Amino acid sequence: MAITLSERAAHELKTLLEESGYQNAGLRVWVAGGGCSGLQYQMAIDDAEPEETDLVFDSHGVRIYVDSLSIRYMDGSCIDYVDDMFGGGFKIDNPNAINSCGCGSSFQTEDEFGTPGAGCGGCGCRG
Repeated sequence: MAITLSERAAHELKTLLEESGYQNAGLRVWVAGGGCSGLQYQMAIDDAEPEETDLVFDSHGVRIYVDSLSIRYMDGSCIDYVDDMFGGGFKIDNPNAINSCGCGSSFQTEDEFGTPGAGCGGCGCRG
């Protein structure tokens, strides 16, 4: 089980942490219900000690915290930083997602929802 960062995402996060004055912070990543496709990604800078049930990964010198429930949906994911016509931002490449919304912030897994395409809404899904 693992979640990794691309070199670009790690560089952007290190810069963000330095500029924000965080000394020992990491990136907390989790999955919440909602979004166009049923589940949505959430990310935040976390400078607290990890919870007992958290999994902690190190990728390119950045710690990533993931709770034990979220890893079920995100195992093997890679977080990248991309620039597009809307600006820059973090994007999650999740091998467990069978559908995701057009904006890329929500997704659906076969394990959780069974039928591809169910629950798609406003953004328009791509499979």
